[in-house]
Amino acid sequence: MEKKFVLLKNKETIAYLEKGTGDKYLILVHGNFSSSVYYKPLLDRLPEDIHTLAVDMRGFGDSSYLKKVMSLKDLAEDVKLFMDALKIEKADIAGWSLGGGVVMEFAALYPERLNKLILINSTTYKGYPVFKKDPNGQIKLGEVYSTREEMAEDPIQVKPLLLGLAAQNFDFIKYIFDLTIYTYNKPTEEDYKLYITDSLKQRNLVDVDWALASLNMGEVHNLYSPGEGTIKNIKAKTLHFWGTHDKTVPEYMVLDNIKALEELSTYVKFDQCGHSPLVDKPDELTNLIMDFIS
Repeated sequence: MEKKFVLLKNKETIAYLEKGTGDKYLILVHGNFSSSVYYKPLLDRLPEDIHTLAVDMRGFGDSSYLKKVMSLKDLAEDVKLFMDALKIEKADIAGWSLGGGVVMEFAALYPERLNKLILINSTTYKGYPVFKKDPNGQIKLGEVYSTREEMAEDPIQVKPLLLGLAAQNFDFIKYIFDLTIYTYNKPTEEDYKLYITDSLKQRNLVDVDWALASLNMGEVHNLYSPGEGTIKNIKAKTLHFWGTHDKTVPEYMVLDNIKALEELSTYVKFDQCGHSPLVDKPDELTNLIMDFIS
């Protein structure tokens, strides 16, 4: 899978995978600690008449990281500039995990550029909190970090991955992924090597963790930021996916999104599926997405 590159108006260079041709566009936005290559199972299955583009977000994979990500709106704006650069007027857009937060921000900011919205095991629109931990590593519910630098020292959710990145420790990252993402099926060894090799290129982990915790499109303070009330700006029909073995995104987060977008929402819950339906349910996921965007 060979990546292409495009220079955005904001001077960031975005790497992406492309499949298919035609006037119907599908844009795929990956999760945290990942990249466009994680969409390989979907790209392998989608038909050639769907013009599919899977991006490496700023600071991930082979994309540049010239300017620090301050919020998920920055990444949503990159998606819009990516579309501008490739002269894509309108598209269906999917986001997995963290990418779900990015595409919800996109849907609220640029509703005229979106056909339909697809959320795959997505974070909630209210943000994904990182709470402080006690000396035994237990969550101190309701206690949050005051700075990015303080969050970077979180002993459970952040620092171990930072150390893994610094050491380029493939085996450690694979161990973490087996605990958190691939809790039902595993990628093939070839795909696992492809995925983790790209994950180890990430340069923005703390910035993105902070942005994700600070995401708040609701109307109530989430301990990191006051609500912006922008979830109501989403007008697109939305397809939500979740797997019953997901150890990363609890179902209540997905149900929060569905409740907020109730009249627009369709929900598919996969049994025998963890955080990545891309690996656990690739055929079903592809067929349902195709039916939804057709």
